[in-house]
Amino acid sequence: MRYVVLVIVAIVTLAANAKQSTAAVIYPWCANYSGRGMGGAQNCGFVSFNQCLATVRGVGGTCGPNPFYQPYPPSPRYAPPIRRQY
Repeated sequence: MRYVVLVIVAIVTLAANAKQSTAAVIYPWCANYSGRGMGGAQNCGFVSFNQCLATVRGVGGTCGPNPFYQPYPPSPRYAPPIRRQY
C-alpha cells in the first residue's frame, strides 16, 4: 500500500512541475506589402527568398531579411575521445 501511495505522490509531483513546451519559429525572410504610403502589412513567414518573391509577385511588395531572425547554432561536431597511452 505504501508503494502505491509513493508512486501516486511522485506522479502528482512530476505533473505539477511539468512546463509546457514552446516552439517559436522565426523565419529568415519577410514580405513587405505596399500600403500606398500608409504603411502596409508585413509577413515574416518565409523560408527562402524565392518563396517570398513568389508570394509578393502580382500583389505588390518587396522582400527583405527578417530583423529578428537568428539562425540555429551549428550542431557540435563529434570528436572521438582522446586516448592517452601510459
